Amino acid sequence: MMKNLCLIPGMLIIAMAFGCASTNKPAAAPAPGPAVRIDAAKTGAPISKYIYGQFIEHLGRCIYGGIWAEMLEDRKFFYAVGAAESPWHAVGPVEMIAERPFVGDHTPRLAASAGIVQEGLGLIAGKEYVGRVIAAAAKGAAPLEVSLVWGEGAANRQTIRIAGLAPEFSRYPLKFTAGAATENGRIEIAARGKGAIEIGAISLMPSDNVHGMRPDTLALLKELNAPIYRWPGGNFVSGYNWRDGIGDPDKRPPRKNPAWTGIEANDFGLDEFMAFCREVNTEPLVVVNSGLGDATLALEELEYANGAVDTPMGLLRGVNGHADPYGVVFWGIGNEMYGNWQLGHMPLEQYVQKHNAYAVAMRAKDPAIKLIAVGATGPWSETMLAQCAPNMDLLSEHFYCGEKPDPVRHALQIPEAIRKKVDAHRKYHASIPALAGKPVPICMDEWNFWYGPHLYGELGTRYFLKDALGIAEGLHEFYRASDAVYMANYAQTVNVIGAIKTTKTAAAFDTTGLVLKLYRNEFGALPVAVENSAAPVDVMAAWTADHSALTVGVVNPTPGAKRVDFALNGATLSGKGKRWVLADNDPMAFNEPGKAPRLEIKEQPVDGPANALDVPGFSVCLYRFEAK
Repeated sequence: MMKNLCLIPGMLIIAMAFGCASTNKPAAAPAPGPAVRIDAAKTGAPISKYIYGQFIEHLGRCIYGGIWAEMLEDRKFFYAVGAAESPWHAVGPVEMIAERPFVGDHTPRLAASAGIVQEGLGLIAGKEYVGRVIAAAAKGAAPLEVSLVWGEGAANRQTIRIAGLAPEFSRYPLKFTAGAATENGRIEIAARGKGAIEIGAISLMPSDNVHGMRPDTLALLKELNAPIYRWPGGNFVSGYNWRDGIGDPDKRPPRKNPAWTGIEANDFGLDEFMAFCREVNTEPLVVVNSGLGDATLALEELEYANGAVDTPMGLLRGVNGHADPYGVVFWGIGNEMYGNWQLGHMPLEQYVQKHNAYAVAMRAKDPAIKLIAVGATGPWSETMLAQCAPNMDLLSEHFYCGEKPDPVRHALQIPEAIRKKVDAHRKYHASIPALAGKPVPICMDEWNFWYGPHLYGELGTRYFLKDALGIAEGLHEFYRASDAVYMANYAQTVNVIGAIKTTKTAAAFDTTGLVLKLYRNEFGALPVAVENSAAPVDVMAAWTADHSALTVGVVNPTPGAKRVDFALNGATLSGKGKRWVLADNDPMAFNEPGKAPRLEIKEQPVDGPANALDVPGFSVCLYRFEAK
C-alpha cells in the first residue's frame, strides 16, 4: 500500500481488444433500437474467482481493533507507562525495569499500593470478558488486584484478587462480566499491601472470540465470501520479520510498526493468519519481505508454511502446535519496491536481480507455489516482464482513486484505471519477446478509492453510495478483461479504506462491501459480449457456470431512474428470475456500525419479458434471468 496517496493521472477510455468487451462511449446520436445489445453466444475467458480477493495489512485498525479481538493497546508495554505515547497511566510509583523484562525492553514494576490503568474500553452489558495477566513478585509481596470498571463507585466494577504470586513470571486467568454498557470502560491493575509486583503482559478479550478473532467481524467476512486474502502487506511487509509473529503470543516482541503508526504487538502472525483463512474458508496469499529482508528469511518462511515436520522450520511449526503443512500456493515477492516510500527501495536494475534470486530459490524449495512479482505500469512493469517473466506467474499492479464531486465522474475513475493498466499489459504482451508463449496475467492486488477523513483509525475512511457505484463499475471492467486479469485484492478489508467498518463493539458492511458481496455471490462466471450506448449507465452480463441463467449487472450513477431496453441474441430467457438492488436517492448515503443500516441489498422477484431493465437512480442492480 502506498505510503502517500498516488493517483493515476490522465486516465482515458481506450477500446479493449477483448472480444466481448462492452463500450461505454456516449453515441453522437441516439442509436436505433435498444440501447444495450447482449450476445450471449459470444463468450470471453471465464471470470477468475480470484477477482474477488481481499487484502489485509498490519495498519491502523484493519487487524488489531478490526479482525483481532484484543481490547487492550500496548498490552506488552512497548512504551513506558505514563509516557505520552502510552495508553497506560500510573497511579502511584511505577518504574520501568530492564534487568529481567518478561518481553521486549522493559517491564513495569508496581510499588506497594501503586497501579496502572487503561481507559477507553468498549463494554456490553452482561457480556463476559476473559484474559490473563502475567506477573511476578518477591516472596511476601502484596496480592494483585485486577479490576474491570464500567462506571463510578464500588458497584460498577468487578475485581479479581490474586494472592501468592510466584517469583517467576506466571500466567493468571481473568474472567469478568460487565454490569453495564460503556464506551469508556477501564482496566485497573493494582498492588495491594507490601512489596512490589512486576507485570509482564496482560490480555483481555470478549469470551466469544473465535481463536482470538471478533465474531461480529468474522460473520461479515463469511458473507463477503472472498476466495483469497493477501497478507501481511503492503508497506508493512518490507520491514517485517515473520519470526516475530510465531510462538508464545505473550513472548512475541512488541515492535514499532515499521511502515505506519502505532505498535505491532505480533499477536497476529502466520499461524493466526492461517487460522483466519480456515475460519472464513479462504486461501492465503503470503507476501515475503523483499525490502529489508533477504532470500533466506523468505525461504525459512516458506518452509515453515509448507515444509514437512522433518524440516527445520516444519519442525518449529509442529512445536508451535501445527503439525500439518499449510500448503500455501500463492506467494508475493515484495510490495511496491519501485517507490521511495518503501523500506529497502532500490533501483529497478538491482531489484530485477533480487526478485530473480528469490523466485529461483523459492521454487527450488517448493515447485508447486505460484509467484506474484512487483509491478507498476510503465518502465518498471515492462522491465520486470522482459527480465523476470520465467520467474513469475502473475505481475502485481496497484491503483487508488480520489474523490470527484460528480457521481458519474467519480465512479468512472475505477474502470478507467483498470482499463489503462490492462491496455498497457496487452501492449507488453505484444512486444516483449520473453512473453511469447508465457502469458503473465495481472494481479491487481491493491485497488480502491482512497480519500476523506480517518473516522475509523489510521486511514479509516468512510465510503458512500457513489463509491459503491465505482467499485461495481470496476468489477464490470475486470469481467471485460477476464483474459488479462486473474486476481484482484480489494484494499483493505476492515476499517483501513475497508469494505467493513467496526467500532469497539459493532461491525457493519460499508457501501463498497455490499457491492463486493453481491457480485461475488450472485454474478455469473462466463462473460458475454455487451454493446452499450446507454452511458453513463454501465451494463455487463455473464452466464452462470452451468448456463442455467444469465446475469446482468447495471450501474446507474445518475439521479434519475432509467429504463434500459436491451436486445438479446444467443439465448432464450424464461422471463423469471431475481434482481438485487442497492440504491438511495443520495449518492452520499452511508452505513455506520452500531446503527440500523441505511443501505441494504434488497432481493426482488422478476417475472415478465426480459427485454427492459428498470433501474433506480444512484443504483447498482444485478439481475439473474433463468434460461430456457
